[in-house]
Amino acid sequence: MSKTGCQGCRDGAPLPFGFTMAFQPIIDVSRDRVWGYEALVRGEAGEGAGWVLGQVNESNRYKFDQACRVRAIELAGALFPDTETRLSINFMPNAVYEPAACIRATLEAARRVGFSHQQIMFEFTENERMADVGHVQRIITEYRKHGFSTALDDFGAGYAGLNLLASFQPDLIKLDMELIRGVAQSPARQIIIACVTTMARELGVTVLAEGVETEAELMALRAAGIDLFQGYLFAKPALAALPAVRCMSDSVSVTAVEPQAA
Repeated sequence: MSKTGCQGCRDGAPLPFGFTMAFQPIIDVSRDRVWGYEALVRGEAGEGAGWVLGQVNESNRYKFDQACRVRAIELAGALFPDTETRLSINFMPNAVYEPAACIRATLEAARRVGFSHQQIMFEFTENERMADVGHVQRIITEYRKHGFSTALDDFGAGYAGLNLLASFQPDLIKLDMELIRGVAQSPARQIIIACVTTMARELGVTVLAEGVETEAELMALRAAGIDLFQGYLFAKPALAALPAVRCMSDSVSVTAVEPQAA
């Protein structure tokens, strides 16, 4: 990568578009509680992630990646401060010029709002072709040094999930929703998911199933030994707020909360 990445973060013009975050819960069904929230980028008027990402280009992707992290942490600090609840943030490995330098804004934002590093998890997707797998390994190593955890998103849908998992082990993998869809009626999907879960356990990696929409899917995935779930069965994302959450026993209900004023 060229050094324009760092220059783009430090000296570039402001982003020509606004954005915010929607929050979707991650549920630990073994404890029937909210384990964390994923911050999903949205337009300020609720436009989808596709609209926002369509504004990102080579000249502003470094600044956008940094701004997303800061915005997610600032909102999380207002919505669920001083708890053990995790915050999951998506990031673009190819938008990280130098891991130690590019993490500074994240560290400062966490310090400013009093958000523990151990609460923050960074997700990267295998759908984005890795320009340099060694570079991703350096990012993970640097993040773990600061107490952050990492997750491989969309596992099973991208370019080289197994190769990435062989090269380095994130703390968590998120099974792609296309692999999950119809799992209750598909013995083949059940076998694949059970094998992936066993493999991950042997590697010390936690498995999360995302995009879960039905009770039947939930039961099939539970049978495979998965405890962490995300999807419309539990809650849809809420714009700059925490949504009401439906859990296994309906015993957990998180009232939607508006972020506090800065």
